[in-house]
Amino acid sequence: MATRKTSLEPLQEKLGYLFKDPALLNLALTHVSAPKPSGGGNYQRLEFLGDRVLGISIAEILYRAFPDASEGELSRRLSELVRRETCAEVAAAWDVGPHVKLGAGEAHAGERRNATILADICEAIIGAVFLDGGYDEARALVERAFGGLMDKPRQTLQDPKSALQEWAQGQGWPSPVYAVVEQSGPDHAPKFRIAVKVKEKQDAYGLGASKRVAEQAAARSLLLREGIWTEDSHGAA
Repeated sequence: MATRKTSLEPLQEKLGYLFKDPALLNLALTHVSAPKPSGGGNYQRLEFLGDRVLGISIAEILYRAFPDASEGELSRRLSELVRRETCAEVAAAWDVGPHVKLGAGEAHAGERRNATILADICEAIIGAVFLDGGYDEARALVERAFGGLMDKPRQTLQDPKSALQEWAQGQGWPSPVYAVVEQSGPDHAPKFRIAVKVKEKQDAYGLGASKRVAEQAAARSLLLREGIWTEDSHGAA
């Protein structure tokens, strides 16, 4: 009889790394908005660590892969590979979305495909592997995930607010206007409902644990409603 896989086994298979302490991976997947038991945390500290591990890993990989490259070329390649859009692309390839732990508002707003959150989680997972298995394992993960992107033309994963701003400008309209419609919850865990207005278009709304997240959700909702983005490529509003 086949052994039943745990919920995180498919993700670990895509990472090519099996955690000795699965709690680290769970933490790397936990957004600040997620409901947590007393003492629970989120991925922010792991993201901080993973960002540094990613940088040194990519620098070492580039140094060895391009022995004739100048310092300037190596720096440009490094900047391209560690940028948030690239990290989001890697997280999407790992298919982390179904595993991300979010608050109800963020989940409803389609934040599992939010490029900013995906980039954060990519770095958090790298930080988690570093703590769980050491630098060599973290570097190997980075090489597997980023190695094939070294010479690949980059495709920018634009965030919703930037995309909406560009669309409005392309129509010759003023910039989108965002306004807080409702704020609820305690001070340490607020919830925001924000409306975005573009010219004569009907307002669109977004929910989030911060104004930034709610604004992104509202922008995404409007982009999807107007057919500028599609659910297949950017997730449901």
